[in-house]
Formats: sequence, structure tokens, C-alpha cells
Amino acid sequence: MTLVQVVALAALAAAARFSGSLERPAVRTWILCLSSALVLFLLQPVTGVRQLDYWLPLGTLLMCAAVWFITRPAAQGLAREDTVTATAVAALCIAISLTRYLSPELRFSTGRAPPSEIVALVLAIFAGLMALTLRRKGRDLGSLPAILAVLALFILLKTDGLATLAGSAVRGLTGQDTTLASSSDLRWLGFSYIAFRLLHALFEFRNGKMPALTLREFLAWVIFFPALVAGPIDRAARFAQDLRAPLAPADTDLRAGIGRIASGLAKKFVVADSLALFCLNEMNAAQVNSTVWLWILLYAYALRLYLDFSGYTDLAIGIGNLFGVRLPENFNAPYLKPNLTQFWNSWHMSLAQWFRAHFFNPATRALRASPRNLPPALIILITQLATMLLIGAWHGLSAGFLIWGFWHGAGLFVHNRWAEWMRPRMAALAPTPRTAHVLQVAGAVLTFHYVALGWVWFAIASPQLSWSVMLRLWALA
Repeated sequence: MTLVQVVALAALAAAARFSGSLERPAVRTWILCLSSALVLFLLQPVTGVRQLDYWLPLGTLLMCAAVWFITRPAAQGLAREDTVTATAVAALCIAISLTRYLSPELRFSTGRAPPSEIVALVLAIFAGLMALTLRRKGRDLGSLPAILAVLALFILLKTDGLATLAGSAVRGLTGQDTTLASSSDLRWLGFSYIAFRLLHALFEFRNGKMPALTLREFLAWVIFFPALVAGPIDRAARFAQDLRAPLAPADTDLRAGIGRIASGLAKKFVVADSLALFCLNEMNAAQVNSTVWLWILLYAYALRLYLDFSGYTDLAIGIGNLFGVRLPENFNAPYLKPNLTQFWNSWHMSLAQWFRAHFFNPATRALRASPRNLPPALIILITQLATMLLIGAWHGLSAGFLIWGFWHGAGLFVHNRWAEWMRPRMAALAPTPRTAHVLQVAGAVLTFHYVALGWVWFAIASPQLSWSVMLRLWALA
């Protein structure tokens, strides 16, 4: 989001809170649902494919509705309030498509929406399909196929080659030059976070833990606009509690919210954007040969990445506070942690917790129950490497992100084994508080540099150039 967009959205949230319109939970949920749907269209980047900046947000809303339909309580029909919500959101989508008849400066984006009659037809077909499935009450309406579909779409969007092929296919459908297709044709606003919220709902449903949400509550949770671009990834049950709970005193939420928004603006738009002017990137990585300057560029990148990401998190939490929604924290001074395990307990915490709940813990339990009787160390190695490779793939299915994931998975395994080996020895040594503090500081310095070196693979797409930078950082090339 741009500075103007952030300030405008924060101002609207503050105005809504000051007006008293958020006092009733039902009204607050309506406002969050419809405003988030509106922002979904407003912030969607324009791509090289005609009308795709409309169809992608609409696709998000249809996916959300389909997953809600699948995960709603068994034997539950369609309640009147859910029908009203679906009608209101559909009307909003049609109203947005009508902006195609306005002058360009009055439209939602520089692109042009498709004809409203086509949008209405798509919505009618979707509604018809949902109506047909109502006859299958009490059955799983396709949670496993839905999981596979979301994962397949995620893989397609995260793989440059596949995304380019898909972009070419879409260009062919719209009669555009397919030779101009690129992966950027399918820039889908917030899809990484939306997909993981939808997967969370599907996994929780299959485990019998998904709370009963109205369609309005479900949409407000999945596309909650403050957390749309950069998270955090909230749990459905926790988010619903905030929606249904009475608001805290306005001065408390306003003070906390405005403070976090100010912090986020300073981090993101003042410090992080300034560091972006000279931090490590593909261009200067190929040009700078000085070891000292490479370290400076790497330090700048590490700080910029943290301040940029945590700045967006502060903005999301701050705006959420204005609406009475307390999003989970995503960062807790990660660069000051004395080991890699604690780093990952304090860096992008909502993503780490998502993988811990939905992959790491189930995989660990499955391997422990395996008749092969695998050694505990091997189980730890497999699960930590697999988890971190998946986290790397979440950022993008490229060699650089996968190597970065392997770097952290290997580091976590080494730390786990080292901690096990050192535990009885440290107990026998009984270090003084001063010695323990020195060890903490030394651990933090070592951990920060291990993490910073890992950012080389993250910042530079070419593994060959990344390896060259690694060698030059140690004056080996």
C-alpha cells in the first residue's frame, strides 16, 4: 500500500470509531465485511491483462464464499442473514463493475471493469451451484478437493514459469498478444495470506474445530483489509471473538491504534524506504567488490526487511485496534534473540505458528507413530527441513527461496542438537549471571549474522550471484 492509501484507510477507521457506528457487533461486522470487499477491488494492482484487476478480487470473494459454504456446520441450511450478506456483496460487485461507464479518473483503477451483465451471470451461476449442493446436508461438501484446489492455485501463482503460462492462456482468452505474457500478469492482491486463512478454515473443519461463522463474519475474517497485504494470519476462532465482543473504551483503542499506526508509518515509509535506496539487491551485489561495503549493504537489507515488514504489521494492528480487532503480534525483537529457535518464535510469528499447527506438529506425530521406529534426531531433521522448505516455498517457488528455507532448516536442526548436547554441561558449569549474560549477547550476535547471511539467498534471485556474494563477504573471491 502507498502512504496515501494507508493514511486514508486509517483516517476512515478512526472516523468510524469516533462516529460510534462500530458499537454494535452486528453493524461493525457489516462495516468490516463490505469495506474489506471494497478495498479488495481498490488495492488490486492493474496487470497487463484486460479486466483482470476486477476478476481477481471477484475470484477471491467467490473462493471465500465457497470455502465458507463447505466449512459451515453440518446439516445447516442457508440462514436468512447469510442470504442477505451474499446479496449485499453481489450488489457491491455489480456496482463496482458499473464504474466502467465512468470517466477513467472516477474508476476504481486505471483498468476497465467487465460489463455488469457478465458479472451478474457469473454470480448467478455460482449461486446456482451453491444451491444445488444444499441438498447434500450433513455431508462433507468437498473439503479435500478445496484444499487441493487452493494449494494448486498457490503453486501456480508462486512458480514463475507456471504463472507465465497461465498469463499467456488468459491473454489468449482476451485476444491479447500472448508473447507479452509474464508472471506479473497474475499479481493477485493478498492471495498468499488469503489462501492460508482458507486452508486454516478447511483444516480446522476436517479436525472438527472450525467455529460456526456467518458468511459476513467469515468474509470479514478472511479479507480483513488491514491484514490483507502483509498479514498477520489470524485464527478464525480468535477473530470471531473480537467481532462478537463489546468494544473497549474508545480512548483506549484510539490511543493504542494511533500509536501503532504512527510507529508503522515511521518504520515503513521513513526508515525502511530510506534503507531500500542502498541495501543489498541484484544490481549492487554484482557491482560491489569491497567486503566491508557488502557487509554494510547486507546489514541495511536485514534492517530494511524487518522494519518494512514489522512496519506493515504495526499498521495492520493499529487500524485493527480502531475497529476493535486485536490482531496477533507478528514480531518480538527477533534480531535480539540468542538462538535460531527463539528467532523463529519471534519472526513472522503468525506464519510460523500456522506451519507449526498444520504441518510440523502433525508430521512429527505421524513420524513418531511410524512402525519404522525412526530415531528422534532424524524425525527432527526431517520435520524442520520440510517445514522451512515449505516456508521458503510460501515466499516463492524459486531456487533462492528454497535454499533460504534449507539454510534455516539446517540451522534449526544444528541448534537443536547443540542445545541437547549443552544442556547437561551448562547445568554442571552453573554459570554466573554475568557469564550467562555474555553468552546471551554472543548468541544474539551469532544468530543475527546467521540470519543476515541467509538473507543473501532471499534478496537475490540468482543462486550463482548469491554464492558469489557469500564468497566476497568472507573475502574468498
